[in-house]
Amino acid sequence: MPTFDIVSQVDMQEVRNAVDQAQRELSTRFDFKGTDSSVELSGMELRLHSSTEDRLRAVLQVVEEKLVKRQVSLKCLDAQKVEEASKGAARQTITIKSGLSPDNAKTINRWIKENAAKGTSSSTQGEQVRVTAKKRDDLQAVIAGLKAEDFPVPLQFENFRD
Repeated sequence: MPTFDIVSQVDMQEVRNAVDQAQRELSTRFDFKGTDSSVELSGMELRLHSSTEDRLRAVLQVVEEKLVKRQVSLKCLDAQKVEEASKGAARQTITIKSGLSPDNAKTINRWIKENAAKGTSSSTQGEQVRVTAKKRDDLQAVIAGLKAEDFPVPLQFENFRD
């Protein structure tokens, strides 16, 4: 029986490249001169720092633009509250979400049970959902339907087997 897996992964190399490009742009752009703006990537966290909250929003916009250019979905970003730093500066931590949470997997399973053709089943396996059907066309219809839905995480479809 044909199967495929639904996962939610982030290409950390692309994130690293986007952060490097954003940092380079922040150091050369005129409107960021003297604002002490920076972007750091450590593990699965982005740390933004700037002299004012307004400049911090501009830093976030630059980072988001670079991520979009590198095909990294903005759904994987979980922005925390803006914090006050020393001397009136502002900083913000953004967590990068990777993997399907149990709640998201449950939502995807429910969607498949309600909308997929008869004979299509799905099960949660760790941080992925495996979908099985009798016909390949049914699986392709599930993929098209999931792409049309707006889930809170980016979805990738891998391991398609006949």
